[in-house]
Amino acid sequence: MKTTNTQKLLTGVLVLQGLLLGGQFMSQPSAAQARGEVSLSNPSERQLQMVEELKSLNAKMDKLTAMLAAGEVTVKVAKEEK
Repeated sequence: MKTTNTQKLLTGVLVLQGLLLGGQFMSQPSAAQARGEVSLSNPSERQLQMVEELKSLNAKMDKLTAMLAAGEVTVKVAKEEK
């Protein structure tokens, strides 16, 4: 039986998919490690971390609110390309 170009391409695709699948399970960091997340096993540590994040978020929101109240915000509308 002759191997056609389609069969060769499909074989190549299967090999590449196998390599990708193998790479997912071998020596690849987990998604949490890739994002740099810290695993906190202690619930109280986790809650303290969340409180710190909320404080940071509140500070950012205070800055945004102050900018809006002062009228320092400029809105630019991009024209749609046709």
